Amino acid sequence: MIRLFRRSLAARFICFTLVILALSQVVAFCISWDQHGQSLRKVAKGEMLSRCAALVRVLVATPPSLQNDILRASDTSFTRYWISAATPRPPAEWRAAAWTELRRPLPRVHLPAHVGAGEPEPVVQLPKVPPQGGSTQWIPLSAELWPLPTPAQFIYLDDENGMGIAAQLPDGSWLNAAFVKPGHEWFWTARSLTFLGAAGLFFCVLAVVAAQGITRPLRRLANAAEALGRGEKIDPLPESGPDDVTAIAFNRMQERLTRFVDDRTRMFAALSHDLRTPLTSLRLRAEFVADDDLREKMLGTIAEIQGMAEASLAFVRAEATAETTRTVEVSALVESLCDDLAEIGWDVTFEDSPKVGCRCRPDAVRRACRNLVENAVRYGERARVRVERSGDAALIVVEDDGPGIAEELQEQVFAPFFRLESSRCRETGGHGLGLAIVRTVARRHGGDVTLANRAGGLTAVFSLPLAGHGAVLETEPAARPERVPQGLAATS
Repeated sequence: MIRLFRRSLAARFICFTLVILALSQVVAFCISWDQHGQSLRKVAKGEMLSRCAALVRVLVATPPSLQNDILRASDTSFTRYWISAATPRPPAEWRAAAWTELRRPLPRVHLPAHVGAGEPEPVVQLPKVPPQGGSTQWIPLSAELWPLPTPAQFIYLDDENGMGIAAQLPDGSWLNAAFVKPGHEWFWTARSLTFLGAAGLFFCVLAVVAAQGITRPLRRLANAAEALGRGEKIDPLPESGPDDVTAIAFNRMQERLTRFVDDRTRMFAALSHDLRTPLTSLRLRAEFVADDDLREKMLGTIAEIQGMAEASLAFVRAEATAETTRTVEVSALVESLCDDLAEIGWDVTFEDSPKVGCRCRPDAVRRACRNLVENAVRYGERARVRVERSGDAALIVVEDDGPGIAEELQEQVFAPFFRLESSRCRETGGHGLGLAIVRTVARRHGGDVTLANRAGGLTAVFSLPLAGHGAVLETEPAARPERVPQGLAATS
């Protein structure tokens, strides 16, 4: 889940939407809960005042001998009435007496036989210890709240729904009323939870649609950047969508990078080509040197420079070739190369390898692998080649039985024209471009090449990223590349 949140913008949108929805519901719940409670208290207070006023009128109009019966008949599950002769006591004492009256059970009601036996009303469950809080003093009721001319005063029994009233009767006694009711029902009912779930689902769908609309141009931009980083030629992206994710800047960057690389490639190719004329002139002049030893040394140096220029020109031409990127079976590609090299007498062995499909430029990869195998055979007597799949990369591993390379030189050997062999002879050391070409090809595909010494030889690992296009081929492998005769050796 955490990995999906980190890697998916749609998942983040959904999570943020749910968090915002939950926070908004909590805020709305707190506000509505408080307003709901205040509204219930106002309604309960108004109802209790109207009932007390009506009860005062009834008591005034009936004989005193019937007052207790009227009060008992007026009691409800949440209300108790009683009459006191003296002025209401201080709030704390009156609240204690009110809680005592509220715990008094209701009388059993006896109805006629044809109506049926009456059952006592359910009594509200009160706490054993009276709650704290409430009013600290009596609150006189104004004429707007108390419609009778006799004085009346109000008090809160607790901080929730408990309240009391004391109203004076014409004979000087006081009618006392105490009311308490449990808190309103819990907000999170099945209906509210169903509504909240439906709202969450609706907002999740909106978040997915919005995320797809935003991520579609971003995904297209990311795929184009990945392809551009691997050296593929891609068409300009459609310059549509929001201004924040427009492809105009990317298209301009691609155009500038392509123009920059093309300019440098043309300049390097022209320089390598133009060196031929002065080198030919030097060779002709060297032929007229009388000293044989000096003439041979000069001709050898000129030949070396000319070979380097030719190798550089061939390298630039190969890089300038716009080879189409396609999906190939890397194992078949490397196996075909090893079979071709073994046929011409090289000690090359291809080991059994899994079938791995990878999107690449097959001619460039074949050339890079040939350079690695050629170096392994030349300096390590033989080459053992295999293909592995590691995570999201295809690995071409080339092992030899040579002396290896010192660790401090394992990076320098990838520099152009760097050679471990110090004779400067083309037949023994080449021009020093072989490994440079290998690394260039690997990095243009988004991969790399590394060297590591092992017991009895050197291991070279050429990696190609699958980049979401590769897969282990278990049923139908990719088309096996045709075997091309290797009449022209790669420069190494």
